[in-house]
Amino acid sequence: MTIYLDAVWVLNLLLDMMLLLLTQALCREHTSKIRLVLGAFVASLIVPITLYFPESYITTVIGKIVYSILIILVTFRFVSVNRTMKQLLLFYFVSFAIGGGLFAAHYFLQEPIALSTSGIFSFSSGYGDPVSWMFVVIGFPIAFWFTKSRMDKHAIEKIRYDQLYNVTLMIKKRTFSTFGYIDSGNQLVDPLTKRPVVICDESFLIQWFEQEEWDQLKQAAEEINVDKIPAGWEEHIKIVPFQGVEGKSNLLFTIKPDELTIFYEGQRIVSTKLLVGIQFAALTKDKRYHCLLNPQIIKLAAVHSA
Repeated sequence: MTIYLDAVWVLNLLLDMMLLLLTQALCREHTSKIRLVLGAFVASLIVPITLYFPESYITTVIGKIVYSILIILVTFRFVSVNRTMKQLLLFYFVSFAIGGGLFAAHYFLQEPIALSTSGIFSFSSGYGDPVSWMFVVIGFPIAFWFTKSRMDKHAIEKIRYDQLYNVTLMIKKRTFSTFGYIDSGNQLVDPLTKRPVVICDESFLIQWFEQEEWDQLKQAAEEINVDKIPAGWEEHIKIVPFQGVEGKSNLLFTIKPDELTIFYEGQRIVSTKLLVGIQFAALTKDKRYHCLLNPQIIKLAAVHSA
């Protein structure tokens, strides 16, 4: 039998490109076309590797999983473990869905349904072999559960993604940008100044601090000790009392920013009368956004044309 390696390689490259494009669409990731092509090229290398090195470690189950992770990292780059795992699972989901469709089409063409002389539709080869039936009986419930679970989660993430907005925060004349999520449940307001409070996480706020300053601020918040607030930040730090969902009273360390700008539905919303609550951890596992916005800011802040 003659194998045309170049033709098989090109076909595999195109299929891998299609799978990665579909994965990108489902997980709503932004990645360059160069990375997509490079990821598809890396994925297609499995053809010559398995052909010339059939006993290679990559042909094992663990090897294939490691190779799949490599494909994801090349295509989408590493942001967090949670995000990479989500991309990997979506890649497998797309691969299984497309592969399952191709398998079904191939099986259908090999075992066509024919009209018998008695007028009854039947499979030309009878009931099929036991392995095929076992695959359908066991594989279908698993595929159904996995598909429904993944798409339900994807629907929830899509709603959350549609509520993300570009946010620019200015503190001590220094400006950084990130994505913010409008949280309808965030109604936190400073009881004294009546300023709304937005929550920003550590990975975003630490950009305004030296590492030593951030460690001092974190210790001050843990001990509720204003004397440990780093030098130069005393006038910018304010403690806000609030009540948690469990009903207990707590104290939140906040920062008085110079300005917060939100690009919301074609408008530029600017607010100066607010406080930024400090979250000494990440707001989300996948680091999709770093700021929980207070809906009151949208209602009360000044609106400018974008």
